[in-house]
Amino acid sequence: MLGRVTFRSLKCSLGVSLTLLGLFSAPLHAAQPVEAFADFTTGRWAVPLLLGAAVDATAMPATVPAGPPLSGAIAPPPILATMECVADWQLAHPSKHKPTDWTQGAGYAGFMALAGISESPKYRDAMLAMGAANQWMLGRRKYHADDHTVGQIYCELFLQYRDPKMIAPMRAHFDDILAHPREGSLQFKTPGNQDRWSWCDALFMSPPAWARLAAATGDARYLDFAVTNWWRTSDYLYDQKHCLYFRDSTYFEQREANGEKVFWGRGNGWVMGGLVRMLQYLPNNHPDRARFVKQFQDMAASLLKCQQKDGLWRASLLDPASYPLKETSSSGFYTYALTWGVNQGLLERAQFEPAVRRAWAALVTCVQPDGKLTHVQPIGADPKHFAEDGTEVYGVGAFLLAGSEIYRLAVLTDAKPVRVQVKNPAVFARSTETVAVSTRQLPQAPVVLDGLTSRILDSQVVGEELMFQVDLVSGEVREYLILPRAALPAAPTPLVKTFARFVPERMDDFAWESDRIAHRMYGPALITGEGTISSGVDVWVKRTRNLVLNKWYESKDYHNDHGEGMDCYSVSHGKVPTRGCGGLGIWDGQKLAVSQNFKTQRVIATGPVRSVFELTYESWDAAGRKVSEVKRMSIDANSNFTRAESTFTADGKAPLTVGVGIAKRDERGSLAQVALDLKAGWLTYWEAPTGTNGNTACALVFPTGVKEFTKDEANFLAIASAAPGKPLVYYLGAGWSKSGDFADATAWQKYVTHFAQRLAAPLKVKLHKNFLNSLNTNKLHP
Repeated sequence: MLGRVTFRSLKCSLGVSLTLLGLFSAPLHAAQPVEAFADFTTGRWAVPLLLGAAVDATAMPATVPAGPPLSGAIAPPPILATMECVADWQLAHPSKHKPTDWTQGAGYAGFMALAGISESPKYRDAMLAMGAANQWMLGRRKYHADDHTVGQIYCELFLQYRDPKMIAPMRAHFDDILAHPREGSLQFKTPGNQDRWSWCDALFMSPPAWARLAAATGDARYLDFAVTNWWRTSDYLYDQKHCLYFRDSTYFEQREANGEKVFWGRGNGWVMGGLVRMLQYLPNNHPDRARFVKQFQDMAASLLKCQQKDGLWRASLLDPASYPLKETSSSGFYTYALTWGVNQGLLERAQFEPAVRRAWAALVTCVQPDGKLTHVQPIGADPKHFAEDGTEVYGVGAFLLAGSEIYRLAVLTDAKPVRVQVKNPAVFARSTETVAVSTRQLPQAPVVLDGLTSRILDSQVVGEELMFQVDLVSGEVREYLILPRAALPAAPTPLVKTFARFVPERMDDFAWESDRIAHRMYGPALITGEGTISSGVDVWVKRTRNLVLNKWYESKDYHNDHGEGMDCYSVSHGKVPTRGCGGLGIWDGQKLAVSQNFKTQRVIATGPVRSVFELTYESWDAAGRKVSEVKRMSIDANSNFTRAESTFTADGKAPLTVGVGIAKRDERGSLAQVALDLKAGWLTYWEAPTGTNGNTACALVFPTGVKEFTKDEANFLAIASAAPGKPLVYYLGAGWSKSGDFADATAWQKYVTHFAQRLAAPLKVKLHKNFLNSLNTNKLHP
C-alpha cells in the first residue's frame, strides 16, 4: 500500500550496511505524486518521517560501523553512490528544525538535485511528502527571506508535476508582498530591516524562490522583484575591491586578527549558491543577465584565491589561519557554484577544474562511512570552536548540490553529447512544449540532460523521434544535451503523464488520457452489446494530475466524482448524431454522413511524453460516395489537446468536405458560450453547467485553417476540405471548470487561443554534433 511505513536494511553501493527508515514501501505511480500521500500526511507518522522532524541530527551517536572509505574519485558511479549514502543518512536522521525553515529549504534543494540524477524515487517522494505535509505553505513570516526558501522546492516540483496546488499558497503569499512592499533601510540595526534582504544569506533564501515562481507562472513581476532587490542588497553589502559580500552592515567596520575585512565563509557560500540558482532561471535574453554573470565570475575569481591547501574553505575567507577548522557547508556551496561555472563555460576550465576536483575529494573525506556529513559549522556557533563531527541539514544540501555538478562534470568528461538548441521565435512565452528531434543523429538509447542543471529530463522515443518538453520565454534560446544512456550509472524513472489502451472489458472502448484530460471512443462490441452506434469523442473530466483510466474502469464508478473527476459528458445517440468533442463526418451542406464505431485499433506508443494510437473505420455512405477513414491520434503530457490526423479513402479523387463537430447542449440562456476565429482556425464551446457537475469545455483547432464554421441540429461544426489519401490534421481539446485550470469561459478561450498561436509559430531546433549544424523547424505538438 502506498505510503506504508516500513523499516528496511539496505547496503550502500559502497558496501556499508545501515538501517534506513524507509519512507515508502513502493514507488509512487509515475503520475500520482500528491494524492498518494493523503493518508500518509494526515497520520501521526507524517512529521517524524520528514526532514523537518523533531530529531537533532547533531545529537545522533558519533559511532560509525566499520566499512571501507568513501571514494572521492571524479567518476559518475562513486559520485552518485556517495551522494545517495549522504542523503540516506539524512533521511534516517531527520533534522529538528521546522519543515518550512531555511535550514530545511537548503537541504531540500540538495535532495531535489539528487532526485534529478538518481534512479531511486525516494528522494523526490520525500520532497512530495514534505510539500503535502506543509500544505504547500511557506514559513509564517511574510517578508522574511528565510521563510521563502522552501518555495524553491515547491516551484521545482510544480515544474515537474504542473499541479496548481503546489504553488497556490506561495503565489498568494508573494502577491500580497507585491501589493504591500516593505521599504526602508538595509542597516541591520534598523527595526524591521529583515523584512528586506539586509543580510547576504537572504540572497540564497528568497530571490531564487521568486525567480522560480516566475518560471512556473510566466508572471514576470516575480522575476522583476527578485532582480531589483538583489541589486539593492548587492549595492549595499558587496565589496567591490574584494568581490565578496559582508554578512550585514554590522561587519562593515570589523576586522579580523590579521587586519583584513570580515567576509564570512558560509555567508558568501549562500550568495554563490543564490547566484547559480538565479542564473538557472534567469532567461538568457534578460537584460540583467550579463550583470549577474559578471558578479558570479568576479566572486569566483576571488574565492579561488581563498581555497586552502586541503581543498576546503574556512569560516573566515581572508583570515583562514585564525579559523583552522574545516567547514563543509561553505565548501559545499563553493564547490557547487564553481563546478557549475566550469560546466557552463563561464569559468576557465584550466584554472578552476583542478580546484573543484580537489574540493570534492576533500568534501568526501568529511563523510563518515555510514553517510554522515561532518565538519558543518552550526547555526550561531563560534566558527573557531565547534564539534568536528557536527552536521546540519543545510550542510547536506550544499554537499548534494555540489555532488550534482561534480557528477555532471564527470559525465561530460567522457560522453560526447549532441547539443540541441531550442529557440522560441514568438512574442509570447510557452511552457511544457514538446520538442521532437530525429534519432538518426543521436546516440543509441538517448537521454536528455538539462542545459543549466544536472537534471535528467523526462523523454521518450516515439518512432524515429526523441521527445522532451521545454519552457521558454519570448525570444529565449536554451540548450539541452543528448547523451547515450550507457554514459550514466543510473537514470531517474520518468513521470508517466500520458496513457492509451484498448479496453475490451468495457465492450471495446478505446481510451486515452494526459495528466489533464481523458477521452474515449467506441468499438464494435458496443453495437452488439447495447445497440450504441457512435464515432463521436467522449470526454472524461479530471481534477487530478494522476492517470485515472485503469482505476476508473476497474471501479466502474466513473459517473460519480470522488475527488478526481468523472464522466459527466454525453455523446448522445439519437436520430441526429452528435460528434461529442471532435468527431467528424462528411458534410453535404445540410447534414453529416457519419461512420459507425471503429473497426480496429492499435497502440503505437504510450509513455511519459506522448501516447499515439490508430483507429480504423469501415466505409460508410456519404451521399452515394463510399468513404472510409484511418484516424491516428496522439496526446502529449501537460496538454488538454489531442492531435487527430484523419486519412480518407473514397470513391473518386474529388476532395471531401469534412465537418468536425462539438455537441450542442441546452443553451439555457447565456450560460453557455461559443467563440470562434475563422482566420486562426479555432472554435470553443463552454457548456452551461449541469447540476453540480460544473462546466465542460470543448475546442477545435485547425492549424491550416477552415472553410467556415456552421452548425446542424446537434453540433457546432468546423468545415474543412480533405483530399482522399492526404491527411486532415486538427486538434480536439477539452477542459473542466472544476479542474483548477479554467475558472470560466474566458480562461478556456485564452488557453485555446494561445495553443493556436503556438501552432502558428513553432519552435526552432538546432543540432550541434561535431561540426554538424542543421536548422530544423520543430514538429510541434503542444
